[in-house]
Amino acid sequence: MNMRWGFAATIVVLALGGASAGAEPYHDAIDQAAAALDAKVIAWRRDIHQNPELSNREFRTGELVAAHLRELGFDDVRTGVAHTGVVGLLEGGKLGPVVALRADMDALPVTEETGLPFASTVRATYKGQEVGVMHACGHDAHTAILMGVAELLAGMRAEIPGTVKFIFQPAEESPPPGEEGGARMMIAEGALENPTPEAIFALHVIPADLNKVYYARDTLLASLDRFTITVRGRQTHGAFPERGVDPIVVASQIVMGLQTIRSRQIGTNDPAVISVGQIEGGERFNIIPDEVTMVGTVRTLDEDVRANIRERMKVTAENIAAAAGATAEVVFDIPYSVTRNDPELVDEMLPSYARVVGTEAVIQRPPVMGAEDFSFFAQKVSGMYVLLGSRPAGVPAAEAAYNHSPFFDIDEAALQTGVRLMASAALDYLHR
Repeated sequence: MNMRWGFAATIVVLALGGASAGAEPYHDAIDQAAAALDAKVIAWRRDIHQNPELSNREFRTGELVAAHLRELGFDDVRTGVAHTGVVGLLEGGKLGPVVALRADMDALPVTEETGLPFASTVRATYKGQEVGVMHACGHDAHTAILMGVAELLAGMRAEIPGTVKFIFQPAEESPPPGEEGGARMMIAEGALENPTPEAIFALHVIPADLNKVYYARDTLLASLDRFTITVRGRQTHGAFPERGVDPIVVASQIVMGLQTIRSRQIGTNDPAVISVGQIEGGERFNIIPDEVTMVGTVRTLDEDVRANIRERMKVTAENIAAAAGATAEVVFDIPYSVTRNDPELVDEMLPSYARVVGTEAVIQRPPVMGAEDFSFFAQKVSGMYVLLGSRPAGVPAAEAAYNHSPFFDIDEAALQTGVRLMASAALDYLHR
């Protein structure tokens, strides 16, 4: 999940009522089991961190998860969902509804620089190039947490009033170009069917105050569009630029032009981000190439703003290119929707989160410009997605590495909190 964090937030005093407003006997069981499992969860996280896999390539991770669920005696374990995803079904000993818990498993093409004793040294091929691979967004933590929740709830299954569906998802960071994957493909392949859950929960570790939970009653995360702009000029000798059309100069002008869309053409109250993350072109220092390709992302919180920006990007790129005698083609793909929580579900479940971390540590915040394909699950069933602070102890907020950084790390104390949060959410919902 690409992130831009701003932590201005409002502390909300939680009202009584909702799911499990008071302590229940099973709460002590959750907390004791989570503490007993902590060393296992940490070991899983470190193992997964040291052996990261890119989107749609989570073969080892998927096998690790599936073997764990089978060993726990899950009633059904489906593998190969959306290529490498795993869906496990844990039926409780009592009748009741169905709830789903989701974790993402994929890593990023990032060369790790944390210096951790379990740092990744994995190399892989991404878009035809050899790259380092790293869990630079915390999906190793998410997977380990949900593996811990699976073991915890399997030990309590006789008392569970309903069914818990575990969804371990590949390719949250988006599938490679030309491939399908992620949440939409899991849904298309029946991840939310047989049985269909009433609600689905997920969390994401972030470099914020340790063990604080950040939420929104509605919109939490932005939409995402990946764009590719191909600028075509005319190749010539670098010493004689007037005899060709330089697509590198045109691409540079387009990059700057795109920023004026946000600063001069979109309302100041309409959050949006346009970022170019990749520019490729040219083969030799003294040859002006025929073609340059730029790839980037657009984030918005409103569908009308999203459509407006897409149209303005095309007009801007095409006209800047035309002015120089070049052409520009703008293509959008990998569209993720805005991630919206169900307000009624949020109100009902907030006491569950407050029991785990304390009322003062459950914080309502404005939307984040990061994006998540959990949005597709939440479009199908009632969803709640929260952010879990995991900044390492002793690291000042201003110095903490952000998600997608080669220095990104978490405080592993957040893992036990994550297990308690997810297990409590599932049981409190089923017991409500």
